[in-house]
Amino acid sequence: MVVQTTQVPRGAAESRRRTFRGALGGLLGFVAMSVAAGVLVTVSVTPVIALSGIAATNTISVFENLPDYVDIEPLSQKSDIFATRTDGTFELLASFYDQNRIEVGWDAISQFVKDAAVSGEDPRFYQHGGVDVQGTLRATATTVAGGDTQGGSSITQQYVKNVLVQKCEIITDTRAHDACYNAATKTTPERKLKEMRLAIGVEKKYSKQDILRQYFNITGFGGTVYGIEAAANYYFNTTAANLTVTQAASLVAIVNNPVKFQLDYPASESNGAANGYAANKLRRDYILREMLRYKKINQADYDAAVAAPVEPIITEPSTGCQTALGNAFFCDYVTKILQTDPTFGADAATRMLNFRRGGYDVFTTLDLDVQNAAVTTMNQQVPKVYAGGDVGAVITSVQVGTGRVLAMTQNKDYSQDPAVQATGANYTGINYATDFAEGGSSGFQPGSTYKVFTLAEWLKEGHSLNERVDSRRKAKWGTFQDSCLGPQNYDKEIPPWNPRNDANESGANYSALQATIGSINTGYIGMAKKVDLCGIRQTAEAFGMHRATGNPLSQTAASVIGTNEIAPLTMAVAFAGIANKGVTCSPIAIDRIVGPDGVELPVPRSVCTESVDTTVAAGMAYALHLVMTRGTGQQSNTNTKPQVPMIGKTGTTDGAKDTWMSGASTKVATVVAVVSLTGALSQRRQYFGKDQIATARHRMWPVVMSAVNAKYGGDAFDELAPKYIPPPVVVAPLVVAPPVVAPVVPPAEPAPPETAPPAAGQ
Repeated sequence: MVVQTTQVPRGAAESRRRTFRGALGGLLGFVAMSVAAGVLVTVSVTPVIALSGIAATNTISVFENLPDYVDIEPLSQKSDIFATRTDGTFELLASFYDQNRIEVGWDAISQFVKDAAVSGEDPRFYQHGGVDVQGTLRATATTVAGGDTQGGSSITQQYVKNVLVQKCEIITDTRAHDACYNAATKTTPERKLKEMRLAIGVEKKYSKQDILRQYFNITGFGGTVYGIEAAANYYFNTTAANLTVTQAASLVAIVNNPVKFQLDYPASESNGAANGYAANKLRRDYILREMLRYKKINQADYDAAVAAPVEPIITEPSTGCQTALGNAFFCDYVTKILQTDPTFGADAATRMLNFRRGGYDVFTTLDLDVQNAAVTTMNQQVPKVYAGGDVGAVITSVQVGTGRVLAMTQNKDYSQDPAVQATGANYTGINYATDFAEGGSSGFQPGSTYKVFTLAEWLKEGHSLNERVDSRRKAKWGTFQDSCLGPQNYDKEIPPWNPRNDANESGANYSALQATIGSINTGYIGMAKKVDLCGIRQTAEAFGMHRATGNPLSQTAASVIGTNEIAPLTMAVAFAGIANKGVTCSPIAIDRIVGPDGVELPVPRSVCTESVDTTVAAGMAYALHLVMTRGTGQQSNTNTKPQVPMIGKTGTTDGAKDTWMSGASTKVATVVAVVSLTGALSQRRQYFGKDQIATARHRMWPVVMSAVNAKYGGDAFDELAPKYIPPPVVVAPLVVAPPVVAPVVPPAEPAPPETAPPAAGQ
């Protein structure tokens, strides 16, 4: 703490002068308190004064009952989120922090900084035991007499105060935080006594070097800038190790009063660039004089330093996910994991504490080759704002067998600031790819993409792909079996439930395979009548399906054709499970985390479970591969280069409001969705430029999967088990015998002589 005074001009009115009696009275008043606390300080540490008569006072009792010391604890630091390039190097996506701080070691701090702080703030730092009583009394006398500002607290006391404030900063409850902060900063004898006692304890427990190092790391330098390394980065675009003597003095000057002396007010009339940062320069030059006085610099260095202007190079740090641009929504997904995953703490309060203290290097699963392809095609194919309606689009990719999220982007600019969001419809803080609890939306209907789970249940229950079902469109579908909720009858629906096919396809007897290739709604409803609705839901859940809101999946007949609201990432995970021979792996976004001490921390791991057996998965892959080669997915398949075996399924909701393309190779699954965020425009009737909106999915999916196939390749899917396509029953053709005609009998001839029968095999 530094005792601040207002300078009184010479020649001021008599009413503004301090009398000797007034100065002496003020001095003695402070000394009475200081000496009471100082007795134990000086007796045990620096015997400058000792008044034995005070030993029995109440003040001493209070002093002795205070804690002995505060620990040097981990400080709140900024954390960095990285993606890994193909060559193994790292690309910084964003940094995030409550306090912009990079903790550094002793050798990473310039000697100029150390000398400036000790000379300007606490010249007897290396001699006293935590409390500089001589300096405190001198500063008080000067202050009471109206002199220049003098340091009243030692560096150790300032450190203690900062530690107590930092303990308050990690309290999330507003009332508790404010009460803690007031107790740590209010100007009272009790608070001063506590600060002194704790400073003595710190000096007994830690070396001077440790105290000074942590002082530089904990101290605020204005705004959200904390610690000497972040201050050097922010104010001078350099490191703490490379600060010049003038830069070091300017930064130490800020510590004295971060509001008054900071350097990022270029427009300020009193302290801005136009005025040469006058307030900072005044304090800086005082520190330089003290460095000269204590022989830390010579006269020539001093003269050059004070002649130099204050010239900050303000360098804004990468703050928050908005700096990650096209990668921002993936970055946001990572931060939600850091804040909510049990890996980082047993409860929300602990996780928030760990998150806010930071200091992590977070290495993510993002594949920049796949991600860059996704970002590029998204920017080319879908505008951020569309005059014809509120359109959103999302692309996300998941690695098969690992659950690693390789790509995630959308057609909006990221911001969590309501003021920024209000400037244009291109901004949002909602991640369209993820669940609501992960910063996402309430989900989107996937339409026919959801049919894959009825296909799985169809095969699980022993039906074949060439089995035919009643596929006629009708208003009375009768009763559907549901082993969980009981039979569901749709004949009494008002208005009648009368789903149609997307292209009004006719036909009364589609096979399961035909219904899949052509995405025939009535064919799939006919399939659902032959299986268990509850079984369809449970099979979907086995593939990781869940509603984005967290509500239970619907298991009505209508849900068969895709009425549950699903996050695109959830669908990508499911298609990766189909491609992984029926084993679904939960999504992960973090490969590893390194703490501020260089030690790797545990991270969430993907959990892989069998959704269906391998024969069912092979049957699904067989049908979904034909979707790509002969059915509704051909447009995406033919434009993907290089070619590898792929499975896929399209999805279109009522009125072409939302369109999906979901598919996978044996290596990577990708989902592209173009959706109506509000309203219900028809994507088949509107265009992005000359291109129909409904086909945007088929223009984007091949670009992403081309990058995937080029990097990861792809293998053939397992062979279809014969039981899922039994050979057709061959019926022998009816043979009609020709009419019998009596032969003409020739005259009898003599019988030939007997011969031996021919040898076998001839």
